[in-house]
Amino acid sequence: MISMAQEPRTAEAGETARVAAHLEQVSKNYGSVEALRQVNLDIRAGELVALLGPNGAGKTTAVHLLLGLARPGSGRVSVFGGDPSDPSMRTRIGAMLQVAKVPETLRVREHIDLFSTYYPNPLPLEASLAAAGLEDIQNRKFGELSGGQRQRVLFALALCGDPDLLFLDEPTVGLDVEARRMLWEEIRKLVARGKTVLLTTHYLEEADALAHRIVVINKGVIVAEGTPAEIKIQTAGKRIRCVTRLHAETVRALPGVLGVREDRGALEIRVGSAEPLLRELLARDRELSGLEISTAGLEDAFLALTQENETRNAN
Repeated sequence: MISMAQEPRTAEAGETARVAAHLEQVSKNYGSVEALRQVNLDIRAGELVALLGPNGAGKTTAVHLLLGLARPGSGRVSVFGGDPSDPSMRTRIGAMLQVAKVPETLRVREHIDLFSTYYPNPLPLEASLAAAGLEDIQNRKFGELSGGQRQRVLFALALCGDPDLLFLDEPTVGLDVEARRMLWEEIRKLVARGKTVLLTTHYLEEADALAHRIVVINKGVIVAEGTPAEIKIQTAGKRIRCVTRLHAETVRALPGVLGVREDRGALEIRVGSAEPLLRELLARDRELSGLEISTAGLEDAFLALTQENETRNAN
């Protein structure tokens, strides 16, 4: 984990007094599929919230409701106290979505220049290009760009209107490490200017590095929320990785084991206290090898929270 992930990220008290986006007892069904179930969520002004969950958890539905692209089956949705589908609200919102239709024959700068006209006080074109690292390819057609370059154009389109509320759906998919860190820095700058960001990502390192608050959703229900540190505390313990002849089910049944998964010929074991389990493993398998022990992190917390929720639902 990079050192930046450990820096304090608390927003100023004055910024957090206002609510930028609000879900109140929101439910949404698609036929027989219950996408959201009585969800309550406040995103405060000046805050970066990371919305995490497995595929199908309800993240996209929540974002579409807050963008005014869908209506709730029940409950209340608002942004800045108003209807998200109201044109006056939409001019305060920017969005970078995974499903985005962009004409391939327009040049990068033409796209941004055109999109900026939808907003009353957009950023200067040069500022949008610089924020997304597009200066060198601004005259290339969108259809000629690589996947990572297209992703950066979508980021520029989301921020070019200088919105107060920004939705970033998997913003760094397809980016190399350098480009990903560059986007992280730009996102930090937006928040430092008082902008509000809702981030969905499968890169847990990204959420840990950027978020003031993490919200974990699964099966349409919020199962946990708090700072990255608070989320990790919920599964405080150790992670043991080893190569063993013991089956995963055998290890899962041992005292103190919180979870087991198989990974490339090894077992990764979540446990509250490592030493008693290590003694038991070595007693049962004298040929145990490849032993690694580390402190549980955000990934462990995420897996524990979503798996526990699925177990409760199954029961």
